[in-house]
Amino acid sequence: MPDPRDLTPGTEPARPFPRYLDLLWGRDDPAPRRGPRPTLTIRDIGEMAAEIADEHGVDAVSMKAVANGLGLTTMSLYRYVDSKDDLLEVMIDTGFGPFDADVTATGTWRERLAGWALTAADVTRRRPWLATIPLRRPPVGPNVLSWSDAGVRAFEDTGLTGQQKLSALLVVDGFVRHHVRQASQMGMLGSPTPTGAVENSYERLVTEYARPEVLPHLAAAFADPSMQNSDDFFSAELDFGLTVILDGVERLIART
Repeated sequence: MPDPRDLTPGTEPARPFPRYLDLLWGRDDPAPRRGPRPTLTIRDIGEMAAEIADEHGVDAVSMKAVANGLGLTTMSLYRYVDSKDDLLEVMIDTGFGPFDADVTATGTWRERLAGWALTAADVTRRRPWLATIPLRRPPVGPNVLSWSDAGVRAFEDTGLTGQQKLSALLVVDGFVRHHVRQASQMGMLGSPTPTGAVENSYERLVTEYARPEVLPHLAAAFADPSMQNSDDFFSAELDFGLTVILDGVERLIART
């Protein structure tokens, strides 16, 4: 049987799964490409892509940019990934890193799930691009699936079915991602507004322009005393949304 590395381009044996997934999961490459054996790892590529996204934004990530950062030619990356979509999935898996299973190891289901969600919010708040990249399919790298495994673990002993556990986790994950994405787009990912720096706050602008005679219901909501406690948009809205979602999951569990 011929050595697969001796095959001419375009005649490599069919692969049951994408090359980058085999590499991420530590499987031996069943169809290595021609030429010298690679000297880098798939994680080296993921780390470089994540570094570029951290410094310059996800739009700056390309096969060429990653190759240049690693001192390689662009073509050499094709020993690891077959496309930019594959590169982005490697970057995402590397960007999230492995989940700390201790977060969902103890406590009530609600405490464990809240811990999972807050951990996800912290990671994506530090790396907002993780919440904004459009995906062609759900990622299945080892790090990302370690997050899913820990999230499902939070529902132990709740009586929920496997489908209900996965669906509930998807709702929580979707909310966290959307919240980070929305906060990032509105420039509200930072720390609470410093004391006195309220001249151009959202609340002040809405109060200025949403007059009761024009928008009475919105004006009344902003005039409510509770608005005085919302100086940290990111944390306040994250806590509110999680509370609403977890209350709904609690009702689901009670009916099970």
